[in-house]
Amino acid sequence: MDESCAVTGLLHVLVKTNDLPKTLVFYKKVLGLREAPRPAFGFKGAWMGCSTPNGELVIHIWAEGPGMGKDGVSPYGTATIDHVSLSAVGYRGFQNRFKRFGLPWREFVIPNTTLFQLFVYDPSGVQIELTFDLNAEPSYDTNIASEHRYSAGEVFFDLATYPDLVAIDSGS
Repeated sequence: MDESCAVTGLLHVLVKTNDLPKTLVFYKKVLGLREAPRPAFGFKGAWMGCSTPNGELVIHIWAEGPGMGKDGVSPYGTATIDHVSLSAVGYRGFQNRFKRFGLPWREFVIPNTTLFQLFVYDPSGVQIELTFDLNAEPSYDTNIASEHRYSAGEVFFDLATYPDLVAIDSGS
């Protein structure tokens, strides 16, 4: 019996949202992803992508349809998946985007490595982790302000105070 097999990568992550316009601003303007071609499924949504050495990274977004459940409303938060991690470059640029859009974030240096992380939430409460190689980041400062210090298990998403990304984007 042949048991040769291997997982070769992560194909996509699916995020459910109750606010497609705000979610698109987050993934396009805050994270800098682009909208990728999406099949006509018959319900609202989007595919977000960026070119990677191994192909196309895609985040699927559902804004309606059968995947939203019988009441058609998505719960907020990441549930049993704690976060989605993306490799990135330009951590200062991301910090500046977070500031421009009024998004709270956290920072963390992985001990005994050259890896640095920024954590931010999308409008549906999905925690996004951006991971950077400090060797590729000019002028990195290891002094993390206390209000931005990451603490495992801390939830800093608050739907009631999440910024209106569409209005902020329209005003810039």
